[in-house]
Amino acid sequence: MPQHTRPRPICGHCDGFPTVTVTTGNRTTDGQRETVPANCPVCHGTGHVRASVKAVAA
Repeated sequence: MPQHTRPRPICGHCDGFPTVTVTTGNRTTDGQRETVPANCPVCHGTGHVRASVKAVAA
């Protein structure tokens, strides 16, 4: 059965990669690097935007 929902536009600010992990430069007590997740400020971590937001962000 075909899907009738149209795909949402990909965020032009993050190109569809909405969440990244950034290292802080510190290490935990067991030697692993401390990391912090960061979400795209335009799409708020979804990877997709509405058409009106895409026009404003570009």
